[in-house]
Amino acid sequence: MALDPKFEAALALHRFGFGPRGDAIARIAADPRGAMLAEIERPNAGRIDNPDLLTGGEAARAAFDFRQEKKAVRLAEAADREAAKNGTAQPAPRPEKMDPAMADPFLQTQTGAMKLTLEEAQRKAANPPALPQQIYLEEAKARFDAAVATDIGFAERLVWFWSNHFCISADKGPTRPLCGAFEREAIRPHVAGRFADMLMAVESHPAMLIYLDNARSIGPSSIAGMRQNKGLNENLAREILELHTLGVRTGYTQDDVTSFAKVITGWTIEPLKQNAPHAGEFAFNPRMHEPFSQTVAGKAYADGGLDQGKAVLADLARHPATAKHIALKLARHFVADNPPPALVERLAKRFRDTDGNLKEVTKSLVTAPESWSAPRAKLKRPSEWLVASLRAGGVELKDVRPLVQAQNLLGEPLWRPPAPNGFSDDSTTWMDGLAQRLDIANRFGQRVPTQLEADAMVETALGPLASEETRSAVKRAESRPQALALLLMAPEFQRR
Repeated sequence: MALDPKFEAALALHRFGFGPRGDAIARIAADPRGAMLAEIERPNAGRIDNPDLLTGGEAARAAFDFRQEKKAVRLAEAADREAAKNGTAQPAPRPEKMDPAMADPFLQTQTGAMKLTLEEAQRKAANPPALPQQIYLEEAKARFDAAVATDIGFAERLVWFWSNHFCISADKGPTRPLCGAFEREAIRPHVAGRFADMLMAVESHPAMLIYLDNARSIGPSSIAGMRQNKGLNENLAREILELHTLGVRTGYTQDDVTSFAKVITGWTIEPLKQNAPHAGEFAFNPRMHEPFSQTVAGKAYADGGLDQGKAVLADLARHPATAKHIALKLARHFVADNPPPALVERLAKRFRDTDGNLKEVTKSLVTAPESWSAPRAKLKRPSEWLVASLRAGGVELKDVRPLVQAQNLLGEPLWRPPAPNGFSDDSTTWMDGLAQRLDIANRFGQRVPTQLEADAMVETALGPLASEETRSAVKRAESRPQALALLLMAPEFQRR
């Protein structure tokens, strides 16, 4: 039975996008599937065009220079203390005090409410974020801006999916300033491209090489290995096989992990040093590379330096187990915790038939009947719910820090997954955080101005998805802020 066009439009926006914004339900009601497909057909779908953001190499070099400057300051302070003991020290000039209002460009929200106190502003002026954290926050702002402003959000949701599939963590110090660049350079260009190209971009990116310790992995029989007596690291090889491509229990052995780890020795980064133009960027170091043929997953690969690793990745990208693994994860993320087997097989077949063409696989996801008939039982992850709330409230994001803090509170800190397998896509993982969502919804309702009446709020955010219970609860609210908070906590808004 065909769905009502507006119902299908609202379903599409919540299931495949970040929820409605403005009159989105009415705008795409004529052809919801076509609207989803059109978004991923756009040139540069999923990309962020912001020349102010640093490349991965630039971010690594900036962070390195920052650390060197901090080190120089510590050495100077130590010298001053030593000189003071000898009575020869001169008082160091004090830095000019900064106007607190200039120290923080985000002193107020969109409406001028919630102004920081003078004491808070002075504290922020005295303790601005360190440069790596500043880069992290700038990248976070760009990411959330893209999600809030997009018409539908399907391409952006795909970016978030793949960024979690190929996750890194800002909790590993050197990767913090690289997280945004990693997503922009290795994920975004390929969400509508080939899986093999994304795989290569991800596994050779400095952020991944640092996060999973491959930058220092040395072949035991390599020139560097024999001279330095340093060892092999298997972390990246294991996670590529187990998480990024084949999946668990797909037939590979520990010997495969070890052999593959040897294959990708030498995949490292240019050493970070002052005035080195390519420091922090990907490099292949033949002196670290294990110089022999290796067998991975039953196939022998002759030693060819960098090309040996590329060949293994290319074969893993087109392996049938990889197709099944990716299909299952896509269906679970967008449709259901236990997705229909027919949908998984449909996506896996399309992956195999198109040699991992992700645009074609995504089209199959959108056009599959199972993607639309599955019940709306899947709980949105905290980050998705936060963005949907901003879109429903018509908020222009001024300061990203409260949003980052909200993600921390809800258990999904940005670019900080608990393990290399990323954040869970299972709804049960996030059920315990609903009480915290209520607190955030109440604060959001109090701080976001809206001129919409209760009925209009419901139509904008949910339309025909809203139950009579939700409509009644929102309408009976004592104030517009309370009505908005009730709407954001409604089961129909929480699920997709």
